[in-house]
Amino acid sequence: MVKNIVDFFKNLPAKQCAKCGSYIDEQHECYSHVCDECTDIQDL
Repeated sequence: MVKNIVDFFKNLPAKQCAKCGSYIDEQHECYSHVCDECTDIQDL
């Protein structure tokens, strides 16, 4: 059981891109699994 939710999020490991394996510079709890370089989006 998680006693402190803040500690839970602080202790999450850094996310890695599912395609190339590089570390993602976003919050570890975000839903994205692919880095900006590997996404198919051309213009934001």
